[in-house]
Amino acid sequence: MYLTILILPLLGSFISGFLGRKIGVTGSHIITCTCLILASILATIAFYEVGLCSSPVKIYLFNWIDSEYLNISWEFLFDQLTVSMFIPVLYISSLIHIFSTDYMAEDPHNQRFFSYLSLFTFFMLVLVSGANFFVMFVGWEGIGIVSYLLINFWFTRIQANKAAILALTMNRVGDMGLSIGFFAIFSLFGSLDYATIFSIVPFMNETALTIIGLLLLTGAMAKSAQIPLHSWLPGSMEGPTPVSALIHAATLVTAGLYLLLRSSPLLEYSSTALLVITLTGATTAFFAATCGLVQNDLKRIIAFSTISQLGYMVMAVGLSQYNVALMHVINHAFFKALLFLGAGAVIHSFSDQQDVRRLGGLIKFLPFTYTTMLVGSLSLLATPWLTGFYSKDLIIELAYGQYSFSGTYAFILGSITAGLTAFYSFRLICLVFLIVPNGPKQSYLNTHEANNKVIIPLFLLALFSIFFGFIFSDLFVGMASDFFSNAIFIKPNNIYLIEAEFSLPLIIKLLPALLSLVGASLAIILYHKSSKFIIGLTENFIGKNLYTFFNGKYFFDIIYNNYFINKGLELGYIISKVLDRGIIEIVGPYGLSQTFTNTGKNISKLDTGVITTYSIYITLSLISLIFLNFAPILIETSLLNEIRIFIIYIAALIIVLSPLNNNIK
Repeated sequence: MYLTILILPLLGSFISGFLGRKIGVTGSHIITCTCLILASILATIAFYEVGLCSSPVKIYLFNWIDSEYLNISWEFLFDQLTVSMFIPVLYISSLIHIFSTDYMAEDPHNQRFFSYLSLFTFFMLVLVSGANFFVMFVGWEGIGIVSYLLINFWFTRIQANKAAILALTMNRVGDMGLSIGFFAIFSLFGSLDYATIFSIVPFMNETALTIIGLLLLTGAMAKSAQIPLHSWLPGSMEGPTPVSALIHAATLVTAGLYLLLRSSPLLEYSSTALLVITLTGATTAFFAATCGLVQNDLKRIIAFSTISQLGYMVMAVGLSQYNVALMHVINHAFFKALLFLGAGAVIHSFSDQQDVRRLGGLIKFLPFTYTTMLVGSLSLLATPWLTGFYSKDLIIELAYGQYSFSGTYAFILGSITAGLTAFYSFRLICLVFLIVPNGPKQSYLNTHEANNKVIIPLFLLALFSIFFGFIFSDLFVGMASDFFSNAIFIKPNNIYLIEAEFSLPLIIKLLPALLSLVGASLAIILYHKSSKFIIGLTENFIGKNLYTFFNGKYFFDIIYNNYFINKGLELGYIISKVLDRGIIEIVGPYGLSQTFTNTGKNISKLDTGVITTYSIYITLSLISLIFLNFAPILIETSLLNEIRIFIIYIAALIIVLSPLNNNIK
């Protein structure tokens, strides 16, 4: 059953991709959706067996690499962490497949699109179920390459090409760090198997573990879009909206978090790595929230919200609260998929318009979509008793409960970010649904709610966004819950749940909720009631520059383009022209062969057949022989001087012979 969960999406992908012309568009829809729904049902059974009944499963298939003491097998591990990740990946992927049957109905490449979607899901399942770092890395690289294919799905668009290349190349940076981390793990532990590594971590050098932890963080930073390797994620909006939903909710960006969660025994023994992870996550959360305040593209606002929430998850990992981080990963997957699919429904119904300044007044035309997006937004800003509340607020409370520098830093930035999140979420709701219509009349006349294939996924995701956190919070993050057993390791002195629950002042607990309320109210007042005031803010010098700075995403793209990419291209040009074609051609095989050829030709020219020329050669040889014989007597005999005399002699010989060669010619 467990392997069937992995095989079904791959089977759907192969049939849709290779037999697309035979089965047609409808056949492709039916097969891929059926495979995903069946896999979801099996994953639910697996969650019951492995998670609720505490019976992890490990499946060995066959040996992959067997060289000296490097032994890597194709093995799959289904423990509590794996089956918990299966739930959002498969549920959301199934709903996105159903949503896409309507959303992509007019596209001529439906079979290819559904093949890619299913393949994406398959590689994510391989990533989360691999029993060693190598099998995980296969899934890691797989989702990387399929994300390139999906972002670049409309490959005739230059912007889609550029966005896909940026995503792939920036992920290469992280993958390089991750690969070095794997080499370091193998060097230190002699294995890449989870069980072997995690059992002997406590006996290892902390400095080595810190280096490995930071290298693993590099890989996670690129995949999970942490600052400074974040700039590919907003660009990935160039793909179709279902792709954005799948990337941002359940698959690509959660891979980095899964890597950190799986490596919890490694990270727990390196306080330095945990400190760096905390600071990275908190900074990313705040940075992305400030950028999201002034974005005007509907999907990019939600994309920056994703980066911000990923910052919260990484922050939770740095605080050693891995179970809370996983809870937020799953919770976030549901409401973020809801927001993206809701945005897709708006864009699709309103003449593919994505600029929020050209929308407005859609509440009367799309009441259901408005309701679902409102639910998603409320869950995103951790409204009490909705899904997001049970993990996001807990992360902020746990940060304060640490009573340390990193915890206080994370608490302050996390609380401010909560207020900013509420502001830009309700800014989006106001500009799209509540304010006066700003779009063309014809678009409003053609706007209507989509059919059931769109409504059902939105409705189900809205239910998850409301109830999932309430139902599963005690299981995942409840006090004394042993749900994760050995799947996640937290050192006893890093457990702060008691402090977070019982020792915090009431104002500290309520602060994120109060800031969220202030942010949401401010957005409604400024955009719905006092729009002239918000326009006036950008008319003075400070407001204009701040707007430009945040809208330009802190100018990260400009810095990368001018100082990294351009300098890299210049260096590449120099290496290509000077080193490759210059030095290597002169010194390398081509240069050597040319030297020998020319030398042979020059020597052959000395054979002239003229007796006087031969007599000159004999005379020069005799002088040379006498010089070599009597040089040690005439001059000091140190080795250095002998070498110097020999060089002078060779130089003199060349000088004498060169006019002779010219005469011969």
